[in-house]
Amino acid sequence: MRRPVALAAALAAGVLAVSGCAPKPLLSAHPDRLQVVTTTGLLRDLVRQVGGDRVDVVSLVPDGADPHSYEPTLRDARNVVYADVAFSNYALLEEHGIIKTLDANLRPDAVNVSLAEEAVKYAAEIIPLVENVNLDTVWLGLRAHGDGAERYGATRTSEVLLSAIAATGPGQVYGYLTGTFGDTDVYFNSSDGFDAATGYRDDTMALPADAHTHLSWAFTAPGVYTVTLQARVQADATARPQPVGEATFTFAVGVNPADVAGPDAVVLNQGHADLTANLADGVLEVRYDPEGGGEHTQVAYAPEQVVIDVPAKALAEIPAGQQFTFLGRPGTQIYQLPQAVLGKHVHGEIDPHLWQNVRNGMAYVNLIRDTLIGADPAGARDYAARASAYLDELDATDTYVRDTIAQIPERNRHLVTTHDAFGYLAHAYHVHIAGFVTPNPATEPSMADRRKLTETIRTLKVPAVFLEPNLAARASTLTEVAGEQGIAVCAIYGDTFDATVTSYVQMMRFNADSLRSCLSG
Repeated sequence: MRRPVALAAALAAGVLAVSGCAPKPLLSAHPDRLQVVTTTGLLRDLVRQVGGDRVDVVSLVPDGADPHSYEPTLRDARNVVYADVAFSNYALLEEHGIIKTLDANLRPDAVNVSLAEEAVKYAAEIIPLVENVNLDTVWLGLRAHGDGAERYGATRTSEVLLSAIAATGPGQVYGYLTGTFGDTDVYFNSSDGFDAATGYRDDTMALPADAHTHLSWAFTAPGVYTVTLQARVQADATARPQPVGEATFTFAVGVNPADVAGPDAVVLNQGHADLTANLADGVLEVRYDPEGGGEHTQVAYAPEQVVIDVPAKALAEIPAGQQFTFLGRPGTQIYQLPQAVLGKHVHGEIDPHLWQNVRNGMAYVNLIRDTLIGADPAGARDYAARASAYLDELDATDTYVRDTIAQIPERNRHLVTTHDAFGYLAHAYHVHIAGFVTPNPATEPSMADRRKLTETIRTLKVPAVFLEPNLAARASTLTEVAGEQGIAVCAIYGDTFDATVTSYVQMMRFNADSLRSCLSG
């Protein structure tokens, strides 16, 4: 397999960035400089470009780490306490623990800005999050619909608690997630019962308000099952959970769903469905789109109207490994609806990676400028001048990215990668997202998974595939298939820096150069 030098260097730099021992800088009660905390290194760079010497700025997520999964430290919480201004991307980009650390530790007089949501006032363009639901069965997740502010007093740090409180059927039922590196988190497990005395603590999954998550479902025997879910909202860490409702959902496992469903029932057998806590109406429901779309295309159904089909083709063997022993002995057959995307991946309906369109990055800068001026009026002239110069640089960067990608033959502008982070880049600069790798994470990628990826590469005659250096560990299928096809594996940066790429402008130019170099053929 050909591997460009740029990728090898980037991978090495990414490993060094994550494994290095240098401590993060500390904010302090500095009388002369504005103290600013951001969630990611990319936002840290934007603030530094506008703020210059008038600000001290640190990020919670270190360079090389993944904002979707990073867990904050006590040092991070300490930095938040000293911050005068905080910037997050949000739109559910960051791990919920990052947002909770930010909002819980900021001083009451500190300014707290969510850039993705508020940048639309500065002409940022948002697009819906599109996921690859390339499964042979229904993709069944969990959703909290609505922000819950009016009915439950919820905020972005609140939690929606979805608990399994009862189950019936000829075998056991499990709901679990497989992480990026093969670890499992079990959320629903009927084999040890459901304990009301603990608030169903061991059978509960927590979501932010207005969010969605993937889930794998496993059943140990064929037949008809029911699972009863309870939803509650916990407005803050000290509040008593408020009830939303309870509902029972029916599964036809390895049997004909027509024998279970009534004449008017809706059978969920393809596409995307979510068992949903509707915080606006205070009910549990099923939201479903057979074509696989997100919430904006889903239709709501009462639970009693729906039968969830777990067909005979969903039969799979329990993989080897200690992390799967809760399902039974390796090699034993189970029925499974797999999660569609590897890893714990809670998100909303808006694609949060706005900065991959440089025009959106410019909207972020305008919002950062006005926020810093509001927090430090004495620096207004400096902030405005620095922002103006940086906006000129970003305008030139936007032109460079557009012109560079335009040099790629149109027939070759197909992007295959490991992470759904490049929708804005594709939309703004006329690249086609041919696919990102989403194998069934409960097992090793199947021959069918590899065939689909191989067929995509062969059909489109893709000359290269792309991976983010910090996500290289989850890209074995992509790199192996690329090696078999004799095509290049090239670097592309999504939402974090490393020792090779250390700024937003450098990231966008690197990505454009990498695409041109690797896709020109």
